Amino acid sequence: MRPLGRARLTVLGASAGLALSACVPGPSTPPIARPPSHASQPVLRPDSTSVTPRSTESRLLQTYFTRVQADLLANDLLRTDGGGPDTPFSARQLAVNFDAIALNDEYTSVGGQFIAKTTPSDLHRWDVPVRLGIEFGSSVPVEQRQKDRATIESFAGQLARASGHAISVSSRPNFNILVLNEDERRAIGPRLSQLIPGIGANAIRSVIDMPRSTYCLVIASDPANDGAYRKAVAIIRAENPDLLRRSCFHEEIAQGLGLANDSPRARPSIFNDDEEFALLTRHDELLLRMLYDPRLAPGMRPEVARPISVVIARELMGEDI
Repeated sequence: MRPLGRARLTVLGASAGLALSACVPGPSTPPIARPPSHASQPVLRPDSTSVTPRSTESRLLQTYFTRVQADLLANDLLRTDGGGPDTPFSARQLAVNFDAIALNDEYTSVGGQFIAKTTPSDLHRWDVPVRLGIEFGSSVPVEQRQKDRATIESFAGQLARASGHAISVSSRPNFNILVLNEDERRAIGPRLSQLIPGIGANAIRSVIDMPRSTYCLVIASDPANDGAYRKAVAIIRAENPDLLRRSCFHEEIAQGLGLANDSPRARPSIFNDDEEFALLTRHDELLLRMLYDPRLAPGMRPEVARPISVVIARELMGEDI
C-alpha cells in the first residue's frame, strides 16, 4: 500500500475564509457497502461513560484501518522518534519548507469542486489563545476517550512550548476536536454549523461524505478574511488504530494552527506525503516557532513574509543562509 498524503483545500466565502486540510492515502480504495440509513448519533463529553453500539460498517472500517497501520509500520513508516542523524536539515531548508507549508495552498475550490493547484497564500495563524476541546461520538469506547484526551492534553503543552503561543485544553473551546465513528460523522452537519457559523454546504459535505480514503481533516475559519483564525474543527475517525489516530491529532491540530500545506521536500516532518513520521518533529516545532514569531503577522503577503522567515530560520539554526 502506498503511504498516506495530505492536502489543503481552501474554500473562500463572501465574508469568511475557510481552510480545509485532510489526510488521505495515495490510491483510491473501493467503498465499503453502506447500510440504507443512519440514525443520528449524539456527541458526548469525554467524561461520559455511556457507550452505544457501533454499526457493522464502522467495525469493518476499523479492520481496514488496522491493516493500513500495520502495512505502514512494516515499511518503516510512521516513525515516532522525531528524526535523528539520518534526517539533517539546514536553515536554508527550513526556510524553504516554511515557504512551501505556511505560504502556499495546494488545493482550491472552483465551481464547488476541489482541484489541485498550488497557489501563494497569505500567512494564517491565530492571534487569540487557542482553546482545544474534545468531543466523542456516543459509540467511542470509554478507554479510547481517556487515551485520546491524555494525548491531546500532552500535545497542547508541546504546541504551546514550540510556538510560544497560548494553547491549552479548555471547557470553552474555539478549536473543537471531534472523534467520530462512521455513522456519527455522517450526522454531524448541524453540529458543524453550530461550531463554525456560516461554514457553508461544501465544507459540511466534505465531512459528511468523507470517503474511506480520508482518515482525518481539519477546517479552520478566518471569519474576517484577514489571516486570523478564530474557529477550527478537526474531524478524527474513531476507527483509526492508536498510532494512526495519534498521528491524526498531531497533523490536524498543527495544520489548524496555520501550517496547512505539505511539501515532498520537508524532512523530518509530518507535513509530507510520505508518512515517514507519525508525530510532530523538531523540524515541525521550528516551523511553528517561525509561524508565531512576532515579526510575522496574520494576513501578511508571501513576498513580505518570506524574507522575514529567512532571517528567523537563520537565527533558530544559528547559521547563515
